[in-house]
This record gives sequence, structure tokens and C-alpha cells, in this order.
Amino acid sequence: MMVFSRVRIEPGTLAQIELLRILQGNVYTVHQLLWKLFPDNPDAKRDFLFRQEFEKEQLAFEETRRGLPLFYVVSERNPRAVPGLLRVESKEYDPVLKNGLRLTFDLRANPTIQEKITRSNIEEWQRSRRQLGLKEKEPTKLRRYHDVLMDEKAKAKYDGITNKKTIQKRMQNAASHWLIGKGAQYGFSVETSEDEPWLDAYAYQQHLLRKKGNQNIRFSSIDFSGTLVIIDPIRFKESLYTGIGRAKSFGCGLMLIKPV
Repeated sequence: MMVFSRVRIEPGTLAQIELLRILQGNVYTVHQLLWKLFPDNPDAKRDFLFRQEFEKEQLAFEETRRGLPLFYVVSERNPRAVPGLLRVESKEYDPVLKNGLRLTFDLRANPTIQEKITRSNIEEWQRSRRQLGLKEKEPTKLRRYHDVLMDEKAKAKYDGITNKKTIQKRMQNAASHWLIGKGAQYGFSVETSEDEPWLDAYAYQQHLLRKKGNQNIRFSSIDFSGTLVIIDPIRFKESLYTGIGRAKSFGCGLMLIKPV
């Protein structure tokens, strides 16, 4: 059984620099913080999804909570509150789904397209496989992932388009079509309409995670909201549990749903 949790930071508990990093969108800092919820096996692979929001409930007696980060977490294990640091509210997560069910959704995703290219170091690749004791086989192609929006921006410039609003519209449309194209893989179909905006794509960001050496990580995220129809309940439930797209370790992939 999966678990859905809402996680809040206790006011005044994080060091100022750590809180500032979170507020500035440093998803690696957030990732490290949320690992504190699962202390049983620190060497375990990530088995949770998360999404960062900000506190909206402004209760009179909790004015100091204004603007603090809020996290939604879907996990295999029960997260444990960290006294004096993280407050956790959890419940079992087993939504009842069926074909044709309409849901509104919010999703923060990392939209990428995959490109397969021929290896330039085939002999080195084959030698490495022999050293590892792996069987001989034809070289596979390298997989590279490109940002859908940046790819579309490059295409627009190649087409001679210079108007910023036109380029931005093409980038948003490319992101939307990426999600629509992913629907069948994840068991849903995005509703479309000629009369109304059928899918909102907004809050596009590029992230750079600086690590020691030259192993910096770059990825992008964009938020989607709209209405979907379930076409495969089994696949769709799996997508709610395991996420959609890439960069799941950094706050992407968790879809939040509500009945229409």
C-alpha cells in the first residue's frame, strides 16, 4: 500500500542559508531534507516522489507559517516526522480508478525527448564489456535527452522567428504536446477543447545543481494543469505511484488529482 503525505517545516528550525536555498528552488537541498523522513535504511534507493508548494492555509494563530515550503510526498514507506523540524500528515493512497473517469490534475514534469546516436568509441565500449565479463553483442546506441522546450526554441530560431511571444507560444505548445503524447504510456488521455484552453503549461524553469568536480546536473521543469480521462486504470495508478517523466529525484513527476 502506498502512502500520501503532506509535510510541513516547523517555523524557525532550518538554518537560514538552508531555507534560502529551498526558497530559491534548490531541489537538491529539498531532496536531502526529505530523506530525513525515511531514516530506517539510509542506503535504500529513492522510493518516493515529491512536489514542493508553499503554505496557503493562513490560520490566525499560525501567522509565522506564511510563505513556508510545503511538500506533497507519495512513498512506499511510511514517512516519520522529524521532531522540531518536519511535521507529517499521512494517509493510505489507493485511489479508486476506472475507465472513463474524469479528473483534474496538476503535474510538475521534466519534458524531454530521447535521441539515439551512434557511439564514437565502439572498440573501447567492447573492451569494457569484456573486462566486465559481459557477452559480445552489437554496440547499442547512446541515449541522449533533450529539453523539449529548448529544442522547440532552436527550431523557431532556425525558422527565422524572432518575436519572443511567438517563440514562447511554440515552446508552450511543444510542452503540451509532449504530455498529450505521453498519455497512452501512462494510462490517460488529456481532454482537449476548441473553445477553451485545454491544457495550461506554465512556470517553466531551468535548474542547475552544482556538484563537486564537473558533474553538474541540468534539467528543466514545467507545470501542467488540466483535465484528463483514464483509459487504463492499472497503468494510470502505476504512474501515480512511480511518477511521469524524468528528474523524479528532484521534485518532478508527481501528479496530483481531483475528481471533476
